[in-house]
Amino acid sequence: MPEPSSGEIGVEDARTRMLAGIAPGAAEATPLVAAFGRTLAQPIAAIRDQPPFDASAMDGYAILADAAFTGRFRVIGESAAGRPFAGEIAANEAVRIFTGARVPEGCRVVVQERAIRDGDHVTFEAHTPISSNTRPRGGDFRAGQVLLQAGARLDAWSLALAAAAGCGTVQLAPRPRVAILSTGEEIVKAGGEATDAQIFDSNGPALAALMTAWGGTAVPLAPAKDDEAAIAAAVADVACDLILTVGGASVGDHDLVKPSLRRLGLELKVETVRLRPGKPTWFGVLADGRRVLGLPGNPASALVCAELFLKPLLMAWQGAEPALPMEPVRLASALPPTGPREHWMRARLAYDGKGAVATPFSDQDSSLVTVFADADALLRRPSGAGAAAVGDLVDMLRLHRL
Repeated sequence: MPEPSSGEIGVEDARTRMLAGIAPGAAEATPLVAAFGRTLAQPIAAIRDQPPFDASAMDGYAILADAAFTGRFRVIGESAAGRPFAGEIAANEAVRIFTGARVPEGCRVVVQERAIRDGDHVTFEAHTPISSNTRPRGGDFRAGQVLLQAGARLDAWSLALAAAAGCGTVQLAPRPRVAILSTGEEIVKAGGEATDAQIFDSNGPALAALMTAWGGTAVPLAPAKDDEAAIAAAVADVACDLILTVGGASVGDHDLVKPSLRRLGLELKVETVRLRPGKPTWFGVLADGRRVLGLPGNPASALVCAELFLKPLLMAWQGAEPALPMEPVRLASALPPTGPREHWMRARLAYDGKGAVATPFSDQDSSLVTVFADADALLRRPSGAGAAAVGDLVDMLRLHRL
């Protein structure tokens, strides 16, 4: 097993160097309906109690809380959601009430299953109530309570919470703009005409989709040929926070991305990473301050490194937590020692009575698109790790699908 070169650094060190100095821009006021998937720049606090009144949890009848169930009650009105009863209730009176309606002051609700209606009067079956069938004012949250913190990403559930808090407009971190440049004479856009010496670009669409899912804005560029001047020209005037190059990241005669970008003042921060797959990954800063993340061209390498480095970068630009959400998982098959590089393996998940179990794919070749399409998770095996047996715990990064 070859030893790592002197320029290689570990995954954590590489990620730390990439994240240095990255911070979100000025907050953008955005309508809540357009905020899905975005990141809060400022916390959200409730403008009033929820519910804003004691609300009925059931359809039934409201009577005074200290009234006995015995006797006959005259029905004097109705309280429906959005149309509350405005009067007062005496000891021998009741108000027809519906779920979500305001409960009259000092009352409890008797469910309609216990009620016997007779014209304008109602009687109730004798029973021992287990609750007042009322949702108390502020039972969900109180006015002024902070419900969502800055850095929270807005999914459907948190959007519901923001809306319930009365927020029609939210302050969001701006979307980072990422220009995607695929390089190589062999790359052809999917749907185009390809010779038998060319392949369709699978990385570009996948990375653009991931950036959208992670809150960024993808700026696809036309694939660049293996020419230093063409590569430099392709990105020279693109307005973006990050240039993402795919391919041309190694040290072969046709790997021209880094030499091309030196024309634009490229200063390398990460030359190569002690990682499998994805060793050629690199990172730098251009003279104008734009960052550049260079990914290998093989699909598995590119997408593994997108999870490990691109996603944390996008999270940091939006003020969200950049750390990877790792969790332990049991192995369903044995694994050999890792060697000198950290290994991230594509795996399929299954579940038994004890929880999740992971089966790494037998073929981890970095060119295989089918394997990644079938994978549920990436398994992390540290550099220098010994063999792992069935049932051993390893670190897992779930791959979040739609």
